[in-house]
Amino acid sequence: MKSFSFPPISNHDANVLILGTMPGTKSLELNQYYGHNQNNFWKFMFTIFKEDFSNDYETKKALLQKNKIALWDVLQFCDRVGSLDSAIKNEIANDFETFLKQHPNIKTILFNGQKAAAFFKKYVHLQKSYQLITLPSTSPANASKTYQSKLDQWKIISSFL
Repeated sequence: MKSFSFPPISNHDANVLILGTMPGTKSLELNQYYGHNQNNFWKFMFTIFKEDFSNDYETKKALLQKNKIALWDVLQFCDRVGSLDSAIKNEIANDFETFLKQHPNIKTILFNGQKAAAFFKKYVHLQKSYQLITLPSTSPANASKTYQSKLDQWKIISSFL
């Protein structure tokens, strides 16, 4: 199955870029980043920024933009059956050179999981130096760590804002 990523969620003044790998099946179906209700990404964001959780996608996007966070995926396109990153084939990366030129305040790039970091390092070769940090995947498939353990690591976001 051919999968295409979404446009980024960003404002020109973003300080931090969070990168996933590629939207999963449920996210593609809903046309929303982290659309699977068992994915902890949005729960983490609302908790970290001490906001009441909302299922409204516009509210979710506004939360990121208010906190100067951009959200995108490493891959622009891939072939994949299902939602597992391990099933990704024939991948093509997004255009980070252009994106980062348009967002000059970004100094830190956070990866939502090991696979996002691995694809980024494989395909993206930046001229400028960025702080690159790999965080545990918020996916329900990442069951090796507890919710709290993952949340504690994701709280690092606060230190970059």
